[in-house]
Amino acid sequence: MANPNIVNVAAIYGNNSSTSLSTTNATLIVENTASSGKVYKINTIMVANVDGTNAADITINKYSEDNLGGTAYPIASTISVPADATLIVVDKTTAIYLKEDESIGATAGSASDLVVTASWEEINA
Repeated sequence: MANPNIVNVAAIYGNNSSTSLSTTNATLIVENTASSGKVYKINTIMVANVDGTNAADITINKYSEDNLGGTAYPIASTISVPADATLIVVDKTTAIYLKEDESIGATAGSASDLVVTASWEEINA
């Protein structure tokens, strides 16, 4: 897993994605593939519970390899998100760098109750 030097940055692109967690299996949220030559600065990860009645648990992991491979390291572990509420897991004050060949995934305690939104800066070295 390389860690590109970002002193002389060629470009920075803003990105975001929203993912509905339709299963209770780990779901890919952000991926920086091997040999991309990029570093991702994860600025926000938010989890919205769209169920109007029931709370739902969320786990967010950083994986040591892309595509949810390797070892999973918890960022947030089994946190209950109340009905019709949003949990901010990562914000700009707690940003995370995602190096080449790393990924972030989310696991829901209940299928189809949670939506994860992430925003990040793609830094091209």
